[in-house]
Amino acid sequence: MDRVPVLSLGDVLLVSIQIDLEDRLAVQLQEDLADRIVATGVHGVLIDITALDIVDSFVGRMLATIAAMSRVLDAETVVVGMRPAVAITLVELGLPLTGIRTALNVELGLAALRAARSTPAALEPEGDAEDPADSVTVR
Repeated sequence: MDRVPVLSLGDVLLVSIQIDLEDRLAVQLQEDLADRIVATGVHGVLIDITALDIVDSFVGRMLATIAAMSRVLDAETVVVGMRPAVAITLVELGLPLTGIRTALNVELGLAALRAARSTPAALEPEGDAEDPADSVTVR
């Protein structure tokens, strides 16, 4: 069975999505991540989507679900490597990933997670979480 690799980088898990995620693989990734967060006690998850040229509503919902699940397990999620076309598509689909933090690359994503550990409010959404304008991008 195919699986998306989940790598440990100290107290952060790195997920690099290199293939299209069909339903079964996305569910498996969510389960694998939840298990690894609990087993390792990490406080951060980086999801690298640099290799994805196209993101549909399913992948957008999957990213939101992973971020919510991680928060419940006391780990923040940062999505890195989003291409401009992917960002445009997500907004056009009405999926601005409200509440999901983004960074341009893995290095900046790690910095955002480090900052969140030193100042817990650093990754908290500002304002009403339902407002798409409240998503924060780390640059």
